[in-house]
Amino acid sequence: YPRFERSPCPDTVPALEHARCGFLVVPENRTEPGGRAQRNIVAIVPAVSKTPAPSPVVYLTGGPGGIALLEAPRLIEAGLNREHVLILMNQRGTFETVPELTCPGIDEFNARAVGRRLDSDATRRDHVAATAACRRHLVSKGADLGAYNTLENAADFADLRRVLGYDNYNLYGVSYGTDLALTILRRHPRGIRSVVLDSAVPPQRAGPPEFWPNARDGFRNLFEACRAQGSCNARFPRLEQTFAELVRRLEADPVAVTITDPQTNAPRRVVLDGGALVNALVAVSFYTPLFRDVPRWITNLAAGDATDFAAFRAASVPPPGFVGYGLTFGVFCAEQTPFSSPHDVLVRGRQSFPNYPASVLAEAPQFTFVYDDCRVWNVPSLPAMRHATPSDIPTLVLSGSFDSVTAFRWAKAAAEKLT
Repeated sequence: YPRFERSPCPDTVPALEHARCGFLVVPENRTEPGGRAQRNIVAIVPAVSKTPAPSPVVYLTGGPGGIALLEAPRLIEAGLNREHVLILMNQRGTFETVPELTCPGIDEFNARAVGRRLDSDATRRDHVAATAACRRHLVSKGADLGAYNTLENAADFADLRRVLGYDNYNLYGVSYGTDLALTILRRHPRGIRSVVLDSAVPPQRAGPPEFWPNARDGFRNLFEACRAQGSCNARFPRLEQTFAELVRRLEADPVAVTITDPQTNAPRRVVLDGGALVNALVAVSFYTPLFRDVPRWITNLAAGDATDFAAFRAASVPPPGFVGYGLTFGVFCAEQTPFSSPHDVLVRGRQSFPNYPASVLAEAPQFTFVYDDCRVWNVPSLPAMRHATPSDIPTLVLSGSFDSVTAFRWAKAAAEKLT
């Protein structure tokens, strides 16, 4: 350890047909170097330029638990490999790594749960049961769940640079990938030429309570943009008030609608309560082109047509076995939830959305039931992660104004000690 082993590129990603692939092989747990190996699949995409720059761009995907290699088509289309070699690595425990710490049972429950109230004790109980079952399964396979965190993840990327023989590299992180980039910058700065933080997650500030102010900022910017645009305001007046009224109404009296499942073409029942509606609008942050449709969706829902939001809620559930929950819970449960409480979530929720029901605000958007999940996941906390990163290395921080997950306030926090 560490070493690079060549292997064919996955044929599931046609954009990698000209890439060179292999596995980064490292210890699963670096405190036990003679223990089990972790094998992360890597794709090295050649530069378009005949005279490429000597330092590659290394892409750090989000999640935590996302799949870097599946993003190759849009990264190539965006030109990330125009002047530089582009390197993608699926992070430890994610899809097509060995071991692969995915949990199809959680995904299957989430698919069924779109037909249930989000804000209910029954949904909470069954969700946490799915998480506990996943944990038991992974542990029975020998996984050391405490080794799936940002510290080990950052060390993997530092090892990747060395085994591939690059003196310098450029880091491009998105969402959780920016938390990872800042950790590499703080703990393994050697060889980093430049950094891009796209949709920043500052480790010293990140945590479930802070998702409410981020949602507030993203929603407010979206509604203000409609107000400022004459045609939008004329067609969709009072959008912010209408949405808040819908959150209250649906939380008191959820609506059920049957849609056609886009994947199976079968009828599918979807329930929208206030929490599901708020989470759906937050989730549009991952599908930027849909923002233009949101004013119409809200207006249709107010008129009694819930089809748009229901179809989006159903389509937002990832396919079974795609999310690397070992890393998802490893990061949240070691690095974020130990330093806050469900009470903090409710307090920040009430500050951000004083007109929303307490039952909606009691759970952090996007990561519903995360404190309950982390109680059963039971990994050691990592207080060493809760620090701002100081650095003089050139860094570009990007933020989307409608982003309700990683809002601009987090971009400013990430840049706090970056000269």
